[in-house]
Amino acid sequence: MFAIVKIAGQQFRVEKDQTLYVPHVSGNAGDKIEFSDVLLADNGSLSIGSAVSLKVQAEILDHVKGDKVIAYKQKRRKGFRKKLGHRTHYTRIKVNDIV
Repeated sequence: MFAIVKIAGQQFRVEKDQTLYVPHVSGNAGDKIEFSDVLLADNGSLSIGSAVSLKVQAEILDHVKGDKVIAYKQKRRKGFRKKLGHRTHYTRIKVNDIV
């Protein structure tokens, strides 16, 4: 059984006992969260759209940062150089159940 669920504006394919990284979700490590925005579900028969009445229950494992991304800008012969970097915040979750 799997489901397509919308988490923080992005779609993820999830299964029971799966661990995945999603964009930052508020909460502390160990908190239980529930995602009710299920777009598609397959439990022997395919359900799409408003026919889906399932919810995805998950647990927050921890909050992590992604790899550093560098944005470098330069204009030749002008002495202009700008180097900026950022690390995106992610939340690692474990899907406990799809009910």
